[in-house]
Amino acid sequence: MTSERPIRSGSQAGAAPNEMPDGPEPAVEAEAPATHAPGAAPGQVSQEECERILHERRSLRERFDAVEEEDMPRVHVTRNRLIAGGIFIVSVAAFLYFVLPQLSGVKGTWDRLAEGNAWWLGVAAAMQVVSMASYIAIFQGIHVPPGSPISYRDSYKITMASLAATRLFAAGGAGGVVLTAWALRRSGMDRREVAERMIAFLVIMYLVYMVAMVVCGLGLRTHLFHGPNPFAVTVVPAILGIAVIVVFLAIGLVPEDLERRLGRFTPKNQRLAGLLRRLATGPASLSGGVRFALYKLRHPDWALLGTVGWWAFNIGVLYACFRAFGEPPPVAVLIQAYFVGLLANLLPVPGGIGAVDGGMIGAFAAFGVSGSLALVAVLMYRLFAFWLPSVPGLVAYFQLRRTVREWVGEVARARTEAHRRPAPA
Repeated sequence: MTSERPIRSGSQAGAAPNEMPDGPEPAVEAEAPATHAPGAAPGQVSQEECERILHERRSLRERFDAVEEEDMPRVHVTRNRLIAGGIFIVSVAAFLYFVLPQLSGVKGTWDRLAEGNAWWLGVAAAMQVVSMASYIAIFQGIHVPPGSPISYRDSYKITMASLAATRLFAAGGAGGVVLTAWALRRSGMDRREVAERMIAFLVIMYLVYMVAMVVCGLGLRTHLFHGPNPFAVTVVPAILGIAVIVVFLAIGLVPEDLERRLGRFTPKNQRLAGLLRRLATGPASLSGGVRFALYKLRHPDWALLGTVGWWAFNIGVLYACFRAFGEPPPVAVLIQAYFVGLLANLLPVPGGIGAVDGGMIGAFAAFGVSGSLALVAVLMYRLFAFWLPSVPGLVAYFQLRRTVREWVGEVARARTEAHRRPAPA
């Protein structure tokens, strides 16, 4: 294990690019009133003690402001929206599990489901549990700095609640991103650190995604790996993966102190100066997140192991579902079709319902996998990976609200304790 590279917080925006300032201060524990320094008159406080008390009060004030200012993200639910959402989900599920088998000519689909190998389905369920444990390890290793009140139990609540939120929003899990950012802010992190840690998380997660599409796609196309190699689902995804990797590596070259550098050339027009500062914040945060991700890659820990485990065990669930109903495709084909199908998650469909299922089935069909087998295996995979975690995710959503209230109370108590200490002279 290696120590974590601190991420610069918003209050440290002016730090030099080569400096590595500390992350957010840990919550201040109650301690005895400060005593006078040796040689100082009784009742007086040393200069060093004064500076320490002032620093703690500023840190607590920032944390208290962070946990007070934002409410939990909620979906504005009206009766019509609830009915429409329910009809949509039921309709998509009915189409996937009842209509699609008839349209594709595989009328024996449900017979195959009943004949599935129970042992392999049990393996799929076990792999899904391990994949979720891996996801929690990633979250704890990247999102949670030293001194944070977020425990592994809290990380479970945030990740599972984010899964539930993802079901309500479109575009690659935007709901989960919003809820995660809210929880981190309420734990006391400033906006800049939250942004950089979340960007680092996405970079590490999707770096594995893109590298897998490049390696498997080009490996299949050049016959390095065994299996069919149609251009559309091997070379095209590989080009996309290379492009994404290059873009994020380029973003990492943006100076983290871009705002400070632009400040040297601040125009006299205050409105224009403010616009430049706001425009610089995004690239600087992206750069900080990419740099932190690269640091984690150079110093592997549980977070990096969890990243590989998350993708590997998810693919393992799909492999077990294929084995439960027939013969799985070659491993490289399985991996490539899995990741190509996940690209449909970017479509504006709540939680990717229907889009990812169809994307994976279509990808396997492009590789020549039996439509009947691909349909059964993918639908069973989605049952394990998508639908089953939704129930504990909904429970975790309400548990997280209670946990956040406890964080607010802890910070408020620490702030009160700090103000009880002797006022600096």
